[in-house]
Amino acid sequence: MVVRSTTVAADPARVHALVDDFHQWQAWSPWEGLDPDLRRTYSGPASGVGARYSWEGNRKAGAGSMEITGSTPGTVDIRLAFLKPFENTNRVTFTLTPTPVDGAPGTTVEWRMSGERTGFWGLVGRVLPMDRLIGKDFEKGLARLKAAAEA
Repeated sequence: MVVRSTTVAADPARVHALVDDFHQWQAWSPWEGLDPDLRRTYSGPASGVGARYSWEGNRKAGAGSMEITGSTPGTVDIRLAFLKPFENTNRVTFTLTPTPVDGAPGTTVEWRMSGERTGFWGLVGRVLPMDRLIGKDFEKGLARLKAAAEA
């Protein structure tokens, strides 16, 4: 399991809008820029439950898909399926908690990913825990999300 959090000086609705709409992820995702020719496909509703995003790119970006499976003002749940370089499915949850910042609206954002590690990822997990493997990416993404929400 990988968990990171940060506090953002922005209303929870503003943060929710950035997470609940895959079109907005280009503004903050830590994996943006891994492949300048990344192919993106969006389907389903523009945001919220049923919204889907798939990508296919170079070796660094890989290929996969995400689908929003739950969305409330305080949470966004996502099914994340990696196809390349290795197959794996994870559950991603963003929890948004109202947290005043200097007397103004703010939000504590928790980004959590969990899933079963099988096959290749099971072997990698014995040597290099997922937290160490992608924790820094979560930190970078939360910093970018904070900047986008506060802009």
